[in-house]
Amino acid sequence: MQKLSVCANKKNRKAILELLQSMGCMQITTEGIDDPDLKKMDTQAQRSRFEKSAQMFDQALELLDQYAPEKSGMSLFSGKEEVSREKLNEIQKHQQKYIAKVNRILSAQKDITEHKGTILKDENQIAYLQPWMNLDVSMNAKGTKHTQVLIGTLPGTWTDEQLYAAVSKDLGEAAAVDARVVSTQNDVTCAAVICLKKDAENVENALRSEGFAKPSQVVRGTPAQAVSKLQEDIELQKKEIEALEKQIASESGSREDFKIAADYYRTRAEKYRLLGTIPQSGNAFFLEGWVPKKDAPDIEKILTEQFGAAVSVEEPAEGEEQPTLLHNNKFSESVEGVLESYGLPKKGHVDPTFIMSFFYVIFFGMMFADGGYGLVMVIACGIVLLKFKDIEAGLRKMVKLFFWCGISTAVWGFLYGGFFGDLIDTVARTFFDYSGSEPVLKALWFEPLGNPMRLLIYCMLFGLIHLYFGLGIKGWEYLKDGDVVGFVSDILSWYLFLTGLVLILLPTELFGSIAGDSFDFSPVAKLGTLAKAITIIGLLLILVMQERQTKNWVLRILLGAYDIYGVTGWLSDILSYSRLLALGLASGVIANVVNMMASMFGKSVIGAILFIVIFLVGHTLNFAINILGAYVHTNRLQFVEFFGKFYEGGGEPFAPFKTENKYIHIKEEKAV
Repeated sequence: MQKLSVCANKKNRKAILELLQSMGCMQITTEGIDDPDLKKMDTQAQRSRFEKSAQMFDQALELLDQYAPEKSGMSLFSGKEEVSREKLNEIQKHQQKYIAKVNRILSAQKDITEHKGTILKDENQIAYLQPWMNLDVSMNAKGTKHTQVLIGTLPGTWTDEQLYAAVSKDLGEAAAVDARVVSTQNDVTCAAVICLKKDAENVENALRSEGFAKPSQVVRGTPAQAVSKLQEDIELQKKEIEALEKQIASESGSREDFKIAADYYRTRAEKYRLLGTIPQSGNAFFLEGWVPKKDAPDIEKILTEQFGAAVSVEEPAEGEEQPTLLHNNKFSESVEGVLESYGLPKKGHVDPTFIMSFFYVIFFGMMFADGGYGLVMVIACGIVLLKFKDIEAGLRKMVKLFFWCGISTAVWGFLYGGFFGDLIDTVARTFFDYSGSEPVLKALWFEPLGNPMRLLIYCMLFGLIHLYFGLGIKGWEYLKDGDVVGFVSDILSWYLFLTGLVLILLPTELFGSIAGDSFDFSPVAKLGTLAKAITIIGLLLILVMQERQTKNWVLRILLGAYDIYGVTGWLSDILSYSRLLALGLASGVIANVVNMMASMFGKSVIGAILFIVIFLVGHTLNFAINILGAYVHTNRLQFVEFFGKFYEGGGEPFAPFKTENKYIHIKEEKAV
């Protein structure tokens, strides 16, 4: 990175910002420009206006997706539509036309919401009136010249006889009262009582003593008539909603234009956000920020020649924090997402992506280790990469990573003799009566299930090599900084100590019993004296130099002795690579079990059909589980064991001022 400072005429401010935004290769910062004579514009109003416009178009697009959805396959891998600058300018020129369309869509949706609210209100009213459907008089009936009508509810379950007895108990034997239960539900009784007006007070008091309450809502006419009118209104509201939905769907032809307009306003809002942070005087404005070193000359040339700006390009000051931008080859860049999830390196530290990429792909393949599963990954990822060339950069890197991991998985699978487990042998024995003792698909190397300890030794060997590379990167950082003493005491000492211990262990019977295999280490045994010598040299270097900052020699030796205890951490790290064996065996064993279950139905048409069904279901589940396990544990080997030897994250990602489009990609001329 290099720091780029710009001073330009204020009249070119808009053009320069738009150019930098379209190029997307400068992270603009203004914190370092502190001058009381310079002012900043208040752009909040313009920014809010553009953000609101962008949100309106987003809402309109969501409504079009709801009422007139697009037919699109594999939308996850569908990239942004590429749009020319001429098309963008055309949308900008006729933006008021599209705003009017959006307003009509949003207004129609508002009406739809109101109609749905009316329907909900009508449905609630119908639900309330359902218990009163048997009432053959109006709910707000008062009575006649000589009678009084009392309509309401009583708690509990009542019968006509019980209701009559309750209201007539104070009216004598020949009480002129008609009491009827309209309905009973949910432990509530709806009732209607007709009595003489002279008895109305006594009847109402009797009802109130039983918990009588008049309806909270009343309607004109009988409940049945009211429900019929409400249902008619609901149908009318639904027709209105259907017409409005068709009105919104009719605008689906403007979908692409809406996307362009939404991103146009989003871009304008971002430009005004930055504009509000830029210091400026009456005639000039000032910019400062970070650019990649390879792009700095081109940016300087464009700004000076086209706009007459004064541009200064400087190297970062000592200790100055700067953003991190990774740059790797086509193969290694696929693993950048893994590194970014852990943390980017700071200035002066090594980017381990290149070295990590090889180990990552190899270890993933060892854990998944099946030729059939690997070919599935390669074919699926290859189709995505070829068919969807415009997918997002981060997603494309992830697909490429699984493409390379698929190749590794297939290679290790054929080395181990696995193709969907023992599918070839199972099919041969079940459907073709194969009875040979030798497998049809032979392992190119050896079968882990038959010799797991041999594979365990190789896993720990690969792990030791991986850790040695990590320690070597730390040593490179020491040498790059000119710290030869630190390299000898912290790096070389451990190389000598650990290598010597390994050379001492290899020819022993203990190692042979652990390995469970016959290895010829006679050449190593001849190096016994040399192995002991380099072990002692490494031990002494750690003992004396590891805590070299300590001036007290007694304390230094004691602390150095404690540091030697760190060899147990190395042993723990190396044993962690046994997961390469464990996951590889798990994938193969489960695949074999699936094949065995599929072949249980024998050689028949039904057996063949069931074989295919069980094969597809079982291997799909095994594929899903073990690809996740391989991904997680490969990450762990990088993050914990490998990075633990040298890596320091904490770098801030490079965040250039650029066009952040949600829907489209605009063809722009980039600085190269």
